[in-house]
Amino acid sequence: MTTSCQLDKAQLQQLFAAYDTAPVSAFKLLSGGSENTNFWVKTSTGQYVLTICEQKSSAQCTQLASLLDYLQAHHFVTSRAVKTLDGRAVSFWCDKPVIVKTFIQGAILQEINTPILRKLGDNLARLHQLKAPSYLLDTVSFGRQTFELVNHYAPQSTFNAWLQNCAAYIDRFISDDLPKTLIHSDIFADNIIVDSTAAQATIMDFEEASHYYRIFDIGMMLIGCCCQDQQLSLAKATSLLQAYQQRIPLQDNEKAALQAFTVYAAAATAFWRHQNYHYVNPTPEMSEHHLAMTLLADNVRQIPPDDFATLFTDP
Repeated sequence: MTTSCQLDKAQLQQLFAAYDTAPVSAFKLLSGGSENTNFWVKTSTGQYVLTICEQKSSAQCTQLASLLDYLQAHHFVTSRAVKTLDGRAVSFWCDKPVIVKTFIQGAILQEINTPILRKLGDNLARLHQLKAPSYLLDTVSFGRQTFELVNHYAPQSTFNAWLQNCAAYIDRFISDDLPKTLIHSDIFADNIIVDSTAAQATIMDFEEASHYYRIFDIGMMLIGCCCQDQQLSLAKATSLLQAYQQRIPLQDNEKAALQAFTVYAAAATAFWRHQNYHYVNPTPEMSEHHLAMTLLADNVRQIPPDDFATLFTDP
C-alpha cells in the first residue's frame, strides 16, 4: 500500500530551497492518496502547487513537465512547471519525484453550467488541435488494453464479468479510422478551475495525457462534466459538443462511436478505481467507489441511439 508524504514547514522550506522562490510563508495539504500528494504553498514570489509523485517515475514526471512546457509554448492555458535553480524540471523528496507548478486561482465547481460547458468544449478542441509530442504513449494508462488485468487479481468477480461485457460492446466501435490527437484523458470537474468571474475554465492535471482517440477525450468530458446522479444530461452534452464542433467538426464515424466511447470512458474509470482500491492500493473504505461508474456506463449504454444522435444538432 502506498503511503502519502506528510511535510512540515521546515521540510517544505528545505525542498523549496532548490527553486528561485522566496521562503515559504504558508502552506496546506490539498490532497493525499495513491497517485500524488499535493501541497498549496505560498511565498512572497507567488503561489505554487508542490506535487510529490507517489507512483510515477522520474522519467514520467520529467515528461509531464515537458508537456506543460509544450502547452505553454502553444498558448494553451494551464499550470506551468517551475524549474529548479539549476534548470531541472524534477526534484526529489524521500526518493520520490517532485514537481512544482504555478497555482491557478479559482474554484472547483461540482455543478458546471452551460456557459462554462461551452468554454470547456472550445478549450478541449483547442487542445485537440495541437500535435501530440512524440514522447506521449499511444494509449491511455487505464484503457481497453488493460482491462484483462482484472483476470489476475479478481477473475471470478462480478466486476470482471461486467467489464468484459463492456469491452465486447466497446470493441465494435474501436477503429484505426478514428482520429487520434493529444488528449487529456481525465477531464472531470475536479480537474477544472473556474475563475471568480467565470470567464476562464482552466483544464488542469495532465498526468494521464496521451496520443489517443480524440473521441475518448470527448466521452470522458461528457462523463466528468455533464452527468448528475449517474445519468448523462443530453442537454449539457449538446452544449459542450456544439462549442467543440465550432472549432473541430467531428467525422461521421466519430459521431457513430461517441456513445460507445462515453461508455468506454466510464468503464475505464471504473476499472481504474477497482484495480487501485482492490489491488494496487487496497483501501476498504473505497472498495465500492467504482460502482458509480459502472452504473453510469450502463445508463449511457441504455440511451436509445436515436436520442444520443440528437447531441449533434446544429448550434
